[in-house]
Amino acid sequence: MGTDDKIDAKSDQLKGKVKEGVGGATDDQELQSEGKVDQAKGHLKESVEKVKDAFKKD
Repeated sequence: MGTDDKIDAKSDQLKGKVKEGVGGATDDQELQSEGKVDQAKGHLKESVEKVKDAFKKD
């Protein structure tokens, strides 16, 4: 996985966790939902990069 792509994926995951936490603390359902979407986006990016890496090894 490329370093920039890995950082980008982890950044999305962290940003999502923060949004979800703040949304929970402030009872903002929309912000919580945005946080969950950001986390999912980060996990998806990470998965795509792992698949790319698997094909590069062959």
